Amino acid sequence: MRKKRKREHIENYLRTTYKGDTLFEDIFIEHNSLPNLNFSDIDTTTNFLGKEVGCPIIINAMTGGSEFAHEINRELSLIAKEYNIPMAVGSQTIALCDDVECRESFSIVRETIGDDGIVIANLSAQSSIDDVEKALDMIKADAIQLHLNPAQEIVMLEGDRDFRGILENIETIAKTIDKPVIVKEVGFGVSKEVATKLYNIGIRNIDISGFGGTNFIEIENIRYNSIDFSELYSWGIPTALSLIKCRELPKDLNIISSGGIRSSMDIVKSLILGGQMVGISGEILSYLLHGGYENVRDYMEATTHKMKIIMVLLGKKNIEELKTTEYKIIGDLKELLNSR
Repeated sequence: MRKKRKREHIENYLRTTYKGDTLFEDIFIEHNSLPNLNFSDIDTTTNFLGKEVGCPIIINAMTGGSEFAHEINRELSLIAKEYNIPMAVGSQTIALCDDVECRESFSIVRETIGDDGIVIANLSAQSSIDDVEKALDMIKADAIQLHLNPAQEIVMLEGDRDFRGILENIETIAKTIDKPVIVKEVGFGVSKEVATKLYNIGIRNIDISGFGGTNFIEIENIRYNSIDFSELYSWGIPTALSLIKCRELPKDLNIISSGGIRSSMDIVKSLILGGQMVGISGEILSYLLHGGYENVRDYMEATTHKMKIIMVLLGKKNIEELKTTEYKIIGDLKELLNSR
C-alpha cells in the first residue's frame, strides 16, 4: 500500500494546479552599478554539516521505496554528486521492513554520491529511536530529517490522527543519536512559535518548507476525492514570512529555506533573509520527470549561473557577503508582518 501511495504522490504532483504564493516577490533588493567584481571570481561554495558544498542548495526529500523511485533517486544523486550538493531522501518508513527493493531505492543515493558527499535520512518525527538508527545506517547518513506533516496526514484517508507527544519524541531522538537532527515541515511552513519550541529542546536545524510549493493537501485530495478539501489549498505560512519570523531566533539556529523555491532569485533572497541553505524538491522533480537527467542538469546550470549574475549585480563575491545584503519588505508581506 505504501509503494502504491508513493507512486500516486508523484503522479498526482504532476496533476496539481493550485499555485501558492511564497511572497518572495515582496522582498526588494537594490541594484549595485559599481560591483567592482570579476564574474569568474564569484564563489558559491559554503559549509554544511561540517563539509564544503559547491553551492547552498539541497536536493530535498522526494521519494523512495519502489523501482520507479529507485531510478528517480539514482538520477538525482548523480546531480548531487556532479554539483557537490547535499541530497535528502524521501521518507524511509517504507524501507524499514525486510524488502530489499525498498532499501535499495534509498541506498542507491549513498552508493552514487560516495562517502565524501552529504546524504540526509528522512523519517516521521513520530518515529522510534530504533527506526531512526536503522534509517541513518541504511544510507550512511550525515544527518536525519524528522518531518512534520499534520496537514497532509489529517486529510490523508489512511493518515495519522493523533499528534500528541511529537515534541517530546523529537527531544528524545535529538539527545540520543549522534548525528544532527533537522526538523522539517512538508510544505505548510514553520511559525516562530513552533521554531522556538524546537530551539528550546535543543534543535539547531530547521527546514521551514513554507507554503508556495508542493501542496500535499491538493495531492491527497486527488487521491481521496469523496470529500472536497479545495478550500484548504491556501492553508500555510508563506515561505518568506516563515523565514523572516524564524530568523528572529538566535543565530546558532540554522534555517533551511524551502517551499516553492524555483529560481535563482528565490535562492538569493532566501540566503539574504537568513537561510543557511536552500532546499529544492518539486521544481527539480518536474524537470526530471519531463526530461530526465540532462533536463535537470540544464536547470542546475542555468540556476547557478543566474545566481552568480545576481551576486555580481549586488556586489557580493561569496555566500557570506551575500548574506549581509540589505533588503526592503513591501506589499502583502509588509502588511502581514506589521499586523503581527
